[in-house]
Amino acid sequence: MTFQREKQNVSATQLLQAIIDGDSILLNQCIITDALDINRVFDPNEKFQTEKLQIHQTANYKIIELPQSIVFDKCTFEENVAFAGPWSEPDSIKVDFKENIVFNSSTFNAQTRFRNATFSGIASFDGCDFEGVATFRNVSFKKGAKYRTVAFKGFVLFGNAEFNNSGRFTNSHFAKGADFSNVKFENETDFSGAYSSSRSVPAYNAIYFAHHKHGDDESFWRFVKQSAQEAGYYQLAGECFYRERCSRLLKKASGPFSAKFSTSKKIINSVRLLPELIFGKMLFGYGERPVRVLIASAIIILFCAFFYWDAGSLDSRTHDVENSFMQGLYFSTITFTTLGYGDLYPANDNISRIVAMTEAVSGGCMMALFVVSLAKRFSRG
Repeated sequence: MTFQREKQNVSATQLLQAIIDGDSILLNQCIITDALDINRVFDPNEKFQTEKLQIHQTANYKIIELPQSIVFDKCTFEENVAFAGPWSEPDSIKVDFKENIVFNSSTFNAQTRFRNATFSGIASFDGCDFEGVATFRNVSFKKGAKYRTVAFKGFVLFGNAEFNNSGRFTNSHFAKGADFSNVKFENETDFSGAYSSSRSVPAYNAIYFAHHKHGDDESFWRFVKQSAQEAGYYQLAGECFYRERCSRLLKKASGPFSAKFSTSKKIINSVRLLPELIFGKMLFGYGERPVRVLIASAIIILFCAFFYWDAGSLDSRTHDVENSFMQGLYFSTITFTTLGYGDLYPANDNISRIVAMTEAVSGGCMMALFVVSLAKRFSRG
């Protein structure tokens, strides 16, 4: 059977009984009065008929299986919506939605709790407004999870959730912050256009992206970067910018578009991205790793110093050149910094001149990179 209503006020008590009976739910533009709380089913004062409810009792919690499809289209929930255990025992109930669950364009005026739930079908919350705290902790999304253009006006918790299929948060608004700690994104992820307000930065400790090697986490780091920038956490914003650019490079190299390339195009694409890999990521750190520039500069100076230490690598117009490491280090340093006092110069052979020219060019580039990196870090904001 199907419990179907349109543009009506529907009692949560009546709706819960239909859910218990296994009826498919199809509500359009309805207002749900009272609390849609699964815990009411076990309250003896409520007098629900639970003979048809599928419950599996374990030592620590109840598993409630809901085999029907549930659709709330443009509905308004006036009070709490809870498909989870009570606040005193939040892990005492686990709800398993066997079919697709749709709450598109619905409004939740109070708290919303789906803690420990399992969505075996598609879970769609596109266009929803969550006025209060929304809890999706420990939730398992077996198929696609859709949170596009959602307004989370209260704090939202996704900690320890698992997205086994796609997770879409396109253009969603996180007004008071979000918790994505220990979340696992096992498939495609999209946070394009997601933004935060009220100077709140989402938590993301131990977050996992299975498609990191394909750059699938780029939009998430852009979202956190913009949030941190607005909140004034510039060091965090810089770290997220670095992760964003690294993900973008991976997407260019091995993302979904590159998979369609022929072998020759893949080789051309790899060669084209090589300068960004060497200079942008590894050496420069996209402006967020100035220490790397200093270390690379020291290595070049020392390497060339050992070369100039060799007898016959340096000449002088005024005196005989002493073959020592300090002499080589001195000439290497003034060449690298393009200072050039003129008291020493490379010997009249091609190898020495090539090394000196290469070091001078490298020094000019390294100093420019270091200055740009410092300017970027200290002028942010």
